[in-house]
Amino acid sequence: MNHGPSTDWKVEKSGSYKSKLGLIMFAIFTPIYMGFVLMSVISPSFMATDVGDLNISIVYGFFIIILAIVLAVVYNKLCSNKEKHDDPVTHEREDKV
Repeated sequence: MNHGPSTDWKVEKSGSYKSKLGLIMFAIFTPIYMGFVLMSVISPSFMATDVGDLNISIVYGFFIIILAIVLAVVYNKLCSNKEKHDDPVTHEREDKV
């Protein structure tokens, strides 16, 4: 009885691209998130300032959540395109199924 993988796993050709892209997005997201944390710690009264019906803390917090989702979608799209570019034969078979 063979307990190996049921599919033929190929070599990951786009690993370095994914790592580099992940680090770039980490470098984009981290300062924005750290700004939120530092402003909350250093000046909570500023974060409580009203902007319309909400305060800055809530608006900034939702911005961070939406930014994380957008970065995740962009990462997924760019990495999928890179994988298709690096191994078009495999993805042609997957598209037909």
